[in-house]
Amino acid sequence: MSQALPNLREISLSDAAKLSFPITRIRTDEDVELWKNMPSYRDYSIFLRRLNDSVIGHYLPWNCNQPNDIPPLQSPQRFGNLAFRTWGKRLEDRADEILSALLGDAFISLTPHVKPLFLGSFGSFTRMDYGTGHETSFALFLLCLTLARFIIPVAEEEREIVLRVFVRYLQLCWKLQDTYRLEPAGSHGVWGLDDYSFLGYIFGSSQLRGQDTIPVSTVLQPPLSPTNLYFMSIMRIHEVKRGPFHEHSSQLYSIATGVPNWTKVNTGLLKMYEAEVLGKRVVVQHIPLGGILSWDIDEAVRPPATGIGPKSIGNKTSYQRAGPQGENTVYPTSAPWAARPPY
Repeated sequence: MSQALPNLREISLSDAAKLSFPITRIRTDEDVELWKNMPSYRDYSIFLRRLNDSVIGHYLPWNCNQPNDIPPLQSPQRFGNLAFRTWGKRLEDRADEILSALLGDAFISLTPHVKPLFLGSFGSFTRMDYGTGHETSFALFLLCLTLARFIIPVAEEEREIVLRVFVRYLQLCWKLQDTYRLEPAGSHGVWGLDDYSFLGYIFGSSQLRGQDTIPVSTVLQPPLSPTNLYFMSIMRIHEVKRGPFHEHSSQLYSIATGVPNWTKVNTGLLKMYEAEVLGKRVVVQHIPLGGILSWDIDEAVRPPATGIGPKSIGNKTSYQRAGPQGENTVYPTSAPWAARPPY
């Protein structure tokens, strides 16, 4: 059983209106260490672990095939089809419209706070690459929506973030990588975990925690079930790489042959993510920080009251939380998936 995790801070829309907008701030290794003492880093650490724990024992019934209406150009380049810049320019032009449709009138003021993170989630349109820094930008985009309570941080919604939103995002990014031949950003090659992504392995290993019928070594016996994010990520590697698995994916092979259970896999991957992704300047230097993702080292961390479950009001799903005097206060959620049953 996982231990109870701290609650996330809550930032009101009125407070958010007084904050600066996020910009790139990490330029040196010292800045990386500075960020680790910021409230935003602590927020992200708590958020990631809450998402991680929310999917224990839950599996994926959901699938999506992404259409593509900007075909690649005929190009001699091995990496980076120039049509990706056209795709990126269209996304930049439509970002306000997309975010307005997502957030609705009540949360439209969040747009300038989350837009830089949203645009940074799908790769670099200049370098025509994609990597774990872009994946982290998307996770921080979701964190901002949660801190502002567009998404309510309770297990049901956190599970939907992983099994519905993140899966769809991951499949879209795979489509972009294939269509536009995006170069891996900051890849360690054979010595890294994966050329493009990391979070799918964390969430997938957490899905398998607490059971002993599917051993870690199962990943060496493809094809693997698409009901698990770790398995999906492994099968993705088999689609794009050729040759023996132990040669082109030595880290994953070592995990499959040397780690005794999924709990240890999950714990180790969380530590590896902090060290190899969040701890590397070349990975996080392009992520915009500040505003909701506080860059103030002296800012106090104010945890919200404890979530206690869903409550339906009319045709809108809301959640009750214990107030300061123990009374129940209703906080509506505007997340589009809130009215759907959890997996």
